[in-house]
Amino acid sequence: MEDLVKLGREFVQAMQDRRGISHVEDIYAENAESIEAVVPPGRDVRIAKGRGAIKAKREDWLAKHEIHKLDVDGPYAHPPNRFGVRYEVEVTQKATGRRMNLREIAIYSVEEGKIVREEFFMLPR
Repeated sequence: MEDLVKLGREFVQAMQDRRGISHVEDIYAENAESIEAVVPPGRDVRIAKGRGAIKAKREDWLAKHEIHKLDVDGPYAHPPNRFGVRYEVEVTQKATGRRMNLREIAIYSVEEGKIVREEFFMLPR
């Protein structure tokens, strides 16, 4: 469990420091998957497959949003190989000017010290 918690803490710290793009190469497995709760606006798929696709998804999201507030809480350990993270984000969509408060929980599955799967759960309105 010690390695799981260490990885989870490194992940949360990277997100808090807004290094969510730069740490993808270090912390995700090459074949990792990112699964959204629903198809995000402006995209045509819920699942990003591969480390490169996950990085591109994050870059695209950051390019389309101005972040005003980012609260990241966790990790919440679920041994032997999962941890959860709670997100609360306040953003403005650059294209529309619409300001939004987003709240999500994400579950991360780990194999051989790398994240292999992330699943996002949204708070319905």
